[in-house]
Amino acid sequence: MHMKSSGSLPYDGRLSTPSLLRTRAAVALLAIGASALPAVAWAHGVTAGDKGYIMETFGVRIVPFIYLGAKHMVTGYDHLLFLFGVIFYLYRFKDIGVYVTLFALGHSITLVSGVVAGVSINAYLIDAIIGASVAYKALDNLGVLAKWFGRQPDPRTATMLFGLCHGLGLATRMLDFDLAKDGLLPNLLAFNVGVEIGQFLALCVILIAISYWRRSATFVRYAKAANMLLFLSGVALVVYQLNGYLSPSQA
Repeated sequence: MHMKSSGSLPYDGRLSTPSLLRTRAAVALLAIGASALPAVAWAHGVTAGDKGYIMETFGVRIVPFIYLGAKHMVTGYDHLLFLFGVIFYLYRFKDIGVYVTLFALGHSITLVSGVVAGVSINAYLIDAIIGASVAYKALDNLGVLAKWFGRQPDPRTATMLFGLCHGLGLATRMLDFDLAKDGLLPNLLAFNVGVEIGQFLALCVILIAISYWRRSATFVRYAKAANMLLFLSGVALVVYQLNGYLSPSQA
């Protein structure tokens, strides 16, 4: 459901110089980010140093795994793009809390259970699904899904389901490192706590940025363009990941 802001400014078609400069800067940053997606598509992975630590450590390591989880979420641009789409039209903290909680619950379930049960999906395929979730949320924000299906799909259910997919992506990454059984569950729970901390910190930054933008009349003018760019980013992620899956090296 799209939520209108009772405090938004009326748009009269004119832009002040500061607003125009802010808008051009925002558009430029979005364009740069979109063009850089193919080059950083593995930023969602784990650095060589972190990978080495995860594969060699044993026993309970609560603080290091909290750090690794937070770092992984903050650099997981696909998760952050999805969250950006989720809160784009949410104005009340209560609503934001509900959706973010559903997303967190979903990815926590599949992250922990996926690693413990050894459930893994090809990393390219699950990342393609995560990219599709970004495109889906953009289409939902644009009202396209309601036109296609005659009614808007339940956004809460969709957020929960995609949260499960995102968590499975995290589990797939963790399973690639053949984690030691000694201290596995405590370390995994610590990693998940870190993910939630990273998500909270990233969400704060997103909220501050989008709240600042909403105070400008340009939000009404460029909201549609921002979601179009979000959709294209999701499509780019899907195409990139499927290309990796279908490449000869994966055959």
